[in-house]
Amino acid sequence: MAEAHHPTGWFTKNVFNRLVAWLTRRGLSVAGSRVLEVRGRNSGEWRRTPVNLLTFEDTRYLVAPRGEVQWVKNLRASGQGRLRVGRRTEDFTATEVTDEEKPPLLRAYLRKWKWEVGAFFGGVGPDSTDDELRRIAPDHPAFRIVA
Repeated sequence: MAEAHHPTGWFTKNVFNRLVAWLTRRGLSVAGSRVLEVRGRNSGEWRRTPVNLLTFEDTRYLVAPRGEVQWVKNLRASGQGRLRVGRRTEDFTATEVTDEEKPPLLRAYLRKWKWEVGAFFGGVGPDSTDDELRRIAPDHPAFRIVA
């Protein structure tokens, strides 16, 4: 089965992501944004990307709306990274969430950020059934974050 990957469009890559990352690096979190820093699985160099940090039932998660992107592969390989807002940096370890655990996480994630990432969820939204959320769960890796 092919990996699910939703390429980043030009506007998102060159304008939106850069603006969110710039604001977040200066200490202004945009709707929960963080800059994720994780070591490249081949290069060992730190790679940075803006992400939305979800807090659900007192636990924090990273969800990959675009699927099997590079930060997902790097985080799987290393199991750890850093989250940054301004000068505040937090080291963390990550554990991947099983597909069976994802429906309530995806529902919460879409409730908060559908306006930004809804196009990558194939018409599934926060009001979709658990079956619909289970159907798309394999396409959206998620990680439990522990500081």
